[in-house]
Amino acid sequence: MIDAWGGANRDKSVVMGIVNVTPDSFSDGGRFVPVEDAVEHAQKLVADGAGIIDIGGESTRPGFIPVSSEEETSRVVPVLDALAGLIDIPISIDTSKAVVARQALVRGASIVNDIWGLQGDPAMAGTVAEFGATVVIMHNRASKDGAIDIVDDMRRFFETSLAVAAWAGISPAKTILDPGIGFGKTPAQQLQALAAIPQLRALGYPILVGLSRKSFLGRLTKAPVAGRLTETIAANLAACSLGASIFRVHDVAEHVAALAVFAAICPPSEAAAWPPARSDPS
Repeated sequence: MIDAWGGANRDKSVVMGIVNVTPDSFSDGGRFVPVEDAVEHAQKLVADGAGIIDIGGESTRPGFIPVSSEEETSRVVPVLDALAGLIDIPISIDTSKAVVARQALVRGASIVNDIWGLQGDPAMAGTVAEFGATVVIMHNRASKDGAIDIVDDMRRFFETSLAVAAWAGISPAKTILDPGIGFGKTPAQQLQALAAIPQLRALGYPILVGLSRKSFLGRLTKAPVAGRLTETIAANLAACSLGASIFRVHDVAEHVAALAVFAAICPPSEAAAWPPARSDPS
């Protein structure tokens, strides 16, 4: 198993390239369903500068239709098998199902990107711990509620998830938090969640943001999905300035370039450096 951050310069931002092997993802559904297309795309993302490849076999767009664990596994396993030995950066499996995560980890994935933050499948935390994998704990809600304090909701959610992770034996050094942009939040709450990155960062974990091409950006500028590159880069640079260090995107080369320029002008402060300094939880 490749170490989750092997080969990455830990003092710099990390770009996570998206490989959706789904027919119905909101931005690129169906484009990379054939195994050879998914493998070619993953290799291109690596060449473009991705530090992590994130493979997903179930769409989580608004209104998505859930698929069985068998169907999801059948989508991702051939891609993982085909990528074996072809890329030398960490592979993340984007799933909320422990059985899918296990099949990916057996095949060399070293990160589990769980949109339910270890609170969906009760077997997920144990599976992550068993393999010594890194976990991305994402904030999520079953429904939107514009009346709640979304930042307080995130704080309480992460407290629960981190307790689950600790109970299972997941190392704090292999834990990443994600504010869950696009999940269970109103457009106003999406912006509030991003603005709260410094508060999340203060918990002592790296912050991943996954906002590439999402609808709240389109609402700000009226741009269609395919035309939201500028908006995505702007939002990710704002997130970087607030302390995020991992950026899950469709457009890797453009983000690698933008983040390099940003870092040259605004070097990361000690507070935002990767990896974060963490106090002993004991």
